Amino acid sequence: MTYRRIAVVGAGIGGLTAAVGLARRGARCVVFERHRGIPEDGTGIQISPNAAAGLYGLGLEAAFATAVRPAGREIRRWRDDTVLGRTDLTRHEVPYFTMRRAALVRALLDAVRREQGPDAVRFGRRCIGVRDEGDHVLVGFEDGTVTTADLVIGADGLRSAVGGAFRPDPPRYSGHVACRAVLPMEAARGLAEPDRVVVWLGPDRHCVAYPIDGGRYLNLVVTTPADQPTAASTVVSAASLLGEYRGWHPAVRGLIGLARQLGRWPLYDRAPAPAPWRGRVALIGDAAHPMLPFLAQGAAQAIEDAVALAGCLHRPDGPGRFAAERLPRVRRVAEASHAGLRAYHLPDGTEQRRRDRAMTAARPEALDWLYGSPVRV
Repeated sequence: MTYRRIAVVGAGIGGLTAAVGLARRGARCVVFERHRGIPEDGTGIQISPNAAAGLYGLGLEAAFATAVRPAGREIRRWRDDTVLGRTDLTRHEVPYFTMRRAALVRALLDAVRREQGPDAVRFGRRCIGVRDEGDHVLVGFEDGTVTTADLVIGADGLRSAVGGAFRPDPPRYSGHVACRAVLPMEAARGLAEPDRVVVWLGPDRHCVAYPIDGGRYLNLVVTTPADQPTAASTVVSAASLLGEYRGWHPAVRGLIGLARQLGRWPLYDRAPAPAPWRGRVALIGDAAHPMLPFLAQGAAQAIEDAVALAGCLHRPDGPGRFAAERLPRVRRVAEASHAGLRAYHLPDGTEQRRRDRAMTAARPEALDWLYGSPVRV
């Protein structure tokens, strides 16, 4: 099937990667984004080798110009900072990167404009729904306008308007919120490591810190349980978090204290869509399978989706091929990510000690199934 008019809904990492991938396959598209510009999200993101390989395959190595290549990832105990496990992040051919999310989005936006044309991304266009008419798709917008497309790619996130045509079930709230801040590395010296990702695990909570911006800054993520989801991107004070992190190691408490204020986001997930491409509508990223962040794979899986979808575009069995390539993968990643909701937050006791021993005994290749499985470009 030939798709002459492709609409991508959502100008996040997945949608923009899809637009570049489509250009590499000779397909033209227009990207519609509800915001009036690219949000300036200054927080960090981890791009593991499986996703970085996809971007490399699209010729986007320059997107990582300001990124850090951490040497490893360490899991530590909440109270005494004991190292429970280490992962060598240099063992793969393509690097593991940590960087600002906004820097990656800007690099992808520039690439889309080069590949698809300067007007390929239309801001301020909020999609409210799609209708597959069999030989075309109608895309409706909040301003009352309608666009006709041969294929619509829903990359519009957790509460996808495109995905509403596929699945009415709401996202599943995890019972936790993530609080994020960016700190000057100079101020954090002695509390955090400038060359690695560090995760502290404790009862009901965990904390993550890693370098960004060429090592000049540190991204901090602090989780806490919450009975009800808060509004996205609200602000919480460091003082209130310190009350919840009483008894934690001074490194963790020191980092939280440096933050003063942190943005707070509720954490959701949902089982992957059983048919991510149906008729003339396809879903990628959080629109298809929102994941909890415990494997840092949300953006990575969106990139994998985007590259795989572009590769299946002109195949006669495209929808079936895309599902066959992606569903087993995203189900495994989503299940492993969801398992972290409990495994990361065990109370001290027998089960926690069993988990810690397993982390200490983990083989170097334990995550090769995840990091060493790049999607074909």
